[in-house]
Amino acid sequence: MDDSCEGNESLGEGSCSGAEDQEKAPENMITCAERSLPLRDLYPYIRCGLCNGFFIDATTITECLHTFCKSCIVKHFFCSNRCPNCSIVVHQTQPLYNIRPDRLLQDIVYKTVPYLEEVERAQIYAFYKERGLPIPKPAAPSMLPIKLLKQKQRDYMPQSVFTIPPELDVSLMLDFVGAEEGIENYKPLERKYIRVSGEATIRHVELFIRRKMELSPNLKVDVVCGEHLLEQCQSLREVQSTVGENALQDGMLVLQFGLVLPTQ
Repeated sequence: MDDSCEGNESLGEGSCSGAEDQEKAPENMITCAERSLPLRDLYPYIRCGLCNGFFIDATTITECLHTFCKSCIVKHFFCSNRCPNCSIVVHQTQPLYNIRPDRLLQDIVYKTVPYLEEVERAQIYAFYKERGLPIPKPAAPSMLPIKLLKQKQRDYMPQSVFTIPPELDVSLMLDFVGAEEGIENYKPLERKYIRVSGEATIRHVELFIRRKMELSPNLKVDVVCGEHLLEQCQSLREVQSTVGENALQDGMLVLQFGLVLPTQ
């Protein structure tokens, strides 16, 4: 009797522990389910706002950090110099200069969307093959061993496809010397070094500073080169020729500016 009771007790303990495991199992399943995320929830982050498809050659505008397919944004800049999302002026004359490939985001898209990369490469391969054109290396099926491919990848140094347009012939360094006492609520100037046309005036520089620092219209921006307080109508080429070598530092035209309260 004692043995049977002990057996029943041990069986009861086993059944209780099994019941507890069954009770815990749904909790674990719920936890796993919470970690998964439907692909459609990621659409706002991995789809192009121009073609409404998944990013292909994801390319980001440096001025506002909005991203599009490379072919989409290049076509857009043929007829406009503004961002399709926020309408900011990307560049007055050469908007293609202010875009950069976003390889990290493109890798995320390829890993998130099943077979997207394979389908894209197959389409590129078929396009060039049907027309009898040389097939680009990324789209062509490779017959090299994986180790050799990895070695070539390490040895490969990508070159930038962006060149500085000849009309952007003046390099500027904008040196913020400070604000008058009582002036607050302005953003720091993140882009200290810029390249612009020599035909641009001090007024253009002031507008650039106002937009980037989000200044109040009531504030005054004084721009100085060397010991000369510059007029808004002066062009940068004129300033550079007037002040001479004293205005240059490492080949850049140095402009100092400060924020001043309006005179009453």
